[in-house]
Amino acid sequence: MGGSSLQLLTFFLFLLCTKPTLGNYWGVGDANLGCKEHERQALVKIKEDLIDDYGHLSSWSTRVGREDCCKWRGVNCNNQTGRVTQLNLSISDVEPLRGKLSPFLSELQYLTFLNVSYNDFNHTQIPKSIASLSNLRHLDFSRANFRRNIPFQLENLSSLQYLDLAWNNFNEPENLEWLRPPSSLSFLGMSSVNLSKVNNWLHVVNQLPYLTVLNLRACSLPNIFPIPHVNSSTSLDILDLSVNNLTLPSSVIEWLSNSNTSVVKLYLYDNQFQGLIPNAFSKINSLEVLSLFDNEFEGGIPKSFSGMCNLKILSLSSNNLSEQLLGIVHNLIGCANHSIEELYLDNNHIMGSFPDLTTFPSLRVLWLSENQLSGTIPESLGKQSNLEYLYIGGNPFEGVISEAHFSKLTKWKVFHIYDNSLVFNFSSNWVPPFQLDELYINNCQLPHFPKWLQTQKNYYWLDLAKSGISHTLSNSYWIFPTHLRYIDLSGNKSNGHIPNLLLESSFPFVINLHSNKLEGKIPPFVFKGSHLNLSNNTFSKLALSLCEASNNSLEFLDLSNNRLSEELPNCWMHFEGLKILKLGNNHFHGKIPSSVGSLIEIETLDLGNNNVSGELPSTLKNCTKLIFLDLQNNSLSGPIPMWLGRSHPNLAVLFLRSNHFYGRMPPHLCHLTHLQLLDLALNRITGSIPKCLNNLISLTNTKSLNAINNHSYELLSSRYVDVTIGMWKGREYEYGNNLVLVKSRDLSSNKLIGVIPEEIVMLNGLISLNLSRNLLTGKITSDIGLLHSLEVLDLSYNKLGGEIPSTISLIDRLNSLNLRNNNLSGKIPTGTQLSTFNASAYEGNPNLCGFPLPKKCLGEETPQNPTVNGSSGNASMQDEKDGFITQGFYVSVVIGFVVGFWGVFGSLLLNRSRQLSHFKFLNNIRDRLYVIGGVTMARLQGQLQS
Repeated sequence: MGGSSLQLLTFFLFLLCTKPTLGNYWGVGDANLGCKEHERQALVKIKEDLIDDYGHLSSWSTRVGREDCCKWRGVNCNNQTGRVTQLNLSISDVEPLRGKLSPFLSELQYLTFLNVSYNDFNHTQIPKSIASLSNLRHLDFSRANFRRNIPFQLENLSSLQYLDLAWNNFNEPENLEWLRPPSSLSFLGMSSVNLSKVNNWLHVVNQLPYLTVLNLRACSLPNIFPIPHVNSSTSLDILDLSVNNLTLPSSVIEWLSNSNTSVVKLYLYDNQFQGLIPNAFSKINSLEVLSLFDNEFEGGIPKSFSGMCNLKILSLSSNNLSEQLLGIVHNLIGCANHSIEELYLDNNHIMGSFPDLTTFPSLRVLWLSENQLSGTIPESLGKQSNLEYLYIGGNPFEGVISEAHFSKLTKWKVFHIYDNSLVFNFSSNWVPPFQLDELYINNCQLPHFPKWLQTQKNYYWLDLAKSGISHTLSNSYWIFPTHLRYIDLSGNKSNGHIPNLLLESSFPFVINLHSNKLEGKIPPFVFKGSHLNLSNNTFSKLALSLCEASNNSLEFLDLSNNRLSEELPNCWMHFEGLKILKLGNNHFHGKIPSSVGSLIEIETLDLGNNNVSGELPSTLKNCTKLIFLDLQNNSLSGPIPMWLGRSHPNLAVLFLRSNHFYGRMPPHLCHLTHLQLLDLALNRITGSIPKCLNNLISLTNTKSLNAINNHSYELLSSRYVDVTIGMWKGREYEYGNNLVLVKSRDLSSNKLIGVIPEEIVMLNGLISLNLSRNLLTGKITSDIGLLHSLEVLDLSYNKLGGEIPSTISLIDRLNSLNLRNNNLSGKIPTGTQLSTFNASAYEGNPNLCGFPLPKKCLGEETPQNPTVNGSSGNASMQDEKDGFITQGFYVSVVIGFVVGFWGVFGSLLLNRSRQLSHFKFLNNIRDRLYVIGGVTMARLQGQLQS
């Protein structure tokens, strides 16, 4: 017994003595070991070169109690040695670190893992000293805004297994020799690195035997030639060569099939592949994902694809496929139809009817949108029990859709259908077997609001726009899931009131109900979203609901074309995030509230066609991002403020027409260098037109500037373009998508005096100029012809004098001209374009003469038609009056004939081999030329003597 006790005691003493060793063996280490001092100092130096705007590295501190760098964020140490082995500075893609990557990284000699992706290193270079980290196995420099050259010293990192250099701004490398073996690389990412000069890129990659993932997306890869005879990368699983300029898909496939390849995912989308889809793809038996979308493949799917038994995802969207859908489906039946889960055939030219797809039991995703499919949808669709996503819009289907089409779709989540003649017919008590996430039925015929939607609890996206819903929407129809993010019922004829709903979406929601017949009070909940469009309805009350809300996330608000008849609300300080505000075509009155100046992000402000009065509030100058300002057809008064030109450098559209503005036109408007449309018509503006018009860069350029082009506003999956009513050729015209093309100045119906400034001819991008109904004097500038882009010119009802400049005939685009009721005199210029205008363009100028006016100019006679039996002398005189057949004409004929003759036949004389064969021919030509020349000269002498 005693011996056993002694042995037990000895064993425990042994354990006690060997505790540290065992601890290190199991990876526990000494809790007090900590990091090495020189490595901590290196990390501090690394932090000094970084700009940490968001405090991500606040734990990197040398204060007492925080000295252990192994506990710093992003730093991992070896538990046995305390050496820094991992450094992860990829913390946030929306809150990046900035600055530069310090060369002190080379002090961390035991690093095996380094990730600095998703940061902003401001076009600096990767430090070459990184190559001294010989233990690195994982290196990620992707999306870090590096520039200059990729350091070739990376070839020293022989232990590297993972290298990602994608999505930076590197210079074009001349070669990839630093990738040659010995190399242990299994992951290589170089997306967006321009490899257009590296013609042997495939030969280099082919010598990386352990490579499993190769990502060369958007690298401007040259085509592969010649093809390596052997594919050494036998372990390759994922290959991405998409978004390049490749034109030979067979070369890629030939390389892949040169060995027993194991490629599982192959991405070749967005290249320039043409012709039929090669059969060779089917040789890659391991393929699970084949992405060929956005190419130019034609025809259909090869029959050999039916044997691809592992294929799960096949993407052929956005090609030129034109086969019957039934044929495409038939060519997949064999083995592939059992494995395919996702099939993308949208945006092609596929024809025929919708086939029975029950032979594809695993199908989860089906995209057939934007083809030329027709006919009815078969009820067999309802048997696809695994179907989750169905996109069939943009095809001219017809017939009826009933609940039978969806009877067994228990997993269905997303349905997109639009632009066809399908009629939806569901019983009022139908309860679907599915719970949708998205429902998109646009421009179809429902024609009633689907009552079965009340059974759906999960959907966050609902679009029933332009679907013929015409009945009253009672409160029961406004029962939506509280997490709804998008609702579009626009373009219907629904009427009724909107109740105050309770939406608790964690995302800003979008409500689009424009172009209905909704009425009454606008409820407060709608102002809690990010986008709200209630335009073209009959709403009548706003202010209280708006001012009850407070939402800086609201970016888009369109309440135009309603019956809102109250003072403009004065609570815009609660909506500082607004970018688009459209309240036009209502009955608002009162002054523009000062709180409008709180809209510091505003780009579009439309208050046109109301009854707003008073002067422009000075707080409006705080809206420095304004691009589009429409205040036309109101009762605004006072002088146009000078700050309007100083405080809005991006202003491209300014409509102030039909108000009561008075005073001089401020020269500060010339500071609006991006201004394309200016309409100050129908006011009481006095003084002269400023001479600084040549400062308006947008009008001296025939191209549209970015300020207005970039204003198309992203509304989730659609775009917003400003729409307004303006004057064009004397009529109201709706500007929308063409707004970026119009460059116009309308100063008509004011009290402007003085001359038209000469500087106006420098605006050679101007398309429309209307200065009519003013008190302008002087002459039309003789350089008016420099306005080459001008299509509309209206100078009527002024006091302009002198002659119409002949250069006006040089404006070949001019299609609307009005010069009536001035004091112009002299002959009307002639020209191809001017001949299209009738007399009304010039009437009211008693001293004008010439076509098209009936008044003839002095010396003009009505031309006489030549008689058939006229004498030769009369004929000669008629020729001279015609001004075409003159002495110079005959001289030109002879010279042209001689030069043309010797130009054609001279070359034959210089050709010895042809001299003999053409000698006789040339002699005959010479004799004829001599005779013709003699006769012609005789006629010339007769002309000269006469």
